[in-house]
Amino acid sequence: MATDSRDITRIVFMVLFILGLTVTSFRIAQAFALATIWATTIVVATWPLMRRVEGWLGKRRGAAVAVMMVVMLLVFVLPLGLAVDSVVANRETITGWIARLSEMTLPPSPAWLQKVPLVGSKIAAAWDDLAVAGTKALLDQLSPYSRDAYGWLLGRLGSFGAALAQFLLTVVIAGILYSKGEIVAGGLRQFGRRLGGDRGDEVVTLAGQSIRAVALGVVVTALVQSVLGGIGLAIAGIPFAMMLTGVIFLLCIAQLGPILVMVPAAIWLYLSGSHGWGIALLVWAVAVGMIDNVLKPVLIRRGADFPILLIFAGVLGGLLAFGVIGLFVGPVILATTYTLLRDWVRAEPMGGNLEPDSASG
Repeated sequence: MATDSRDITRIVFMVLFILGLTVTSFRIAQAFALATIWATTIVVATWPLMRRVEGWLGKRRGAAVAVMMVVMLLVFVLPLGLAVDSVVANRETITGWIARLSEMTLPPSPAWLQKVPLVGSKIAAAWDDLAVAGTKALLDQLSPYSRDAYGWLLGRLGSFGAALAQFLLTVVIAGILYSKGEIVAGGLRQFGRRLGGDRGDEVVTLAGQSIRAVALGVVVTALVQSVLGGIGLAIAGIPFAMMLTGVIFLLCIAQLGPILVMVPAAIWLYLSGSHGWGIALLVWAVAVGMIDNVLKPVLIRRGADFPILLIFAGVLGGLLAFGVIGLFVGPVILATTYTLLRDWVRAEPMGGNLEPDSASG
């Protein structure tokens, strides 16, 4: 009996020691967790492209990894540089806008606005009040909040530095995963087999397919929408079209669509007197926004054979639960859960055939 007690005590201490090591290891690796998740997502989604680049460069893995890392840096640095260059190049225009801001006036609300159900009359009344008071009165009302806005802006600039550090760390981790991709994939599949046999191996493969499917559907659709939206903004003569195109791409990645940029731009054109261009840009904005409903399902189904409702639920639910990284984490979790439950339901029960025996009845 004493021997059993000592064995139980030893087992308890072993479990506590292993649990302590695990928790401590996660605490140490917590600083690298987000960058590692992003790097893994990017590498899994772009692995076929990296192998193609490697083939073009004569099977030289190091050169292919360098090309992919440079592309990742350009994806971040180039839009930021273009945005800064656009602001610097139009600094006189921006200064003039700021100087004329207090002198701007709004025309009376259009007649059709009052006919909009439920909210039309309220919006028209607020519009007319602002038109009568003028922009200067609005600025006077907003002035008490300027200090809070300034503090918020400083906070965002500080978080931008942290985001830049996370991005550089992501690039470094992605370079390591690119160079050792086969070894890492083999280790993950071996870990899956160790946990669940062949089913665990299948789950690891399933996770990779889910990431590629979402990347193909979400990212490519966002790229197409941002390019088409940017073309529309440039043709309509909207200032800072390049910078606004980058904003459209980010909004499309976040599943908010291009409407949030293109509709205000169309309204600005209409109020500026360009009625034809304003209406045309509004129609184009609706068309670009509807592309999401057609192109994304087709691309996702090409990447993985999952129910499209499952993928959409994973994308939106993951976005709400985990932020932008949830776009990829959400579908992976739901797809894995769906596959395991489906296979469990389809498996033959251990007790044999549960259908009633017609002979016994």
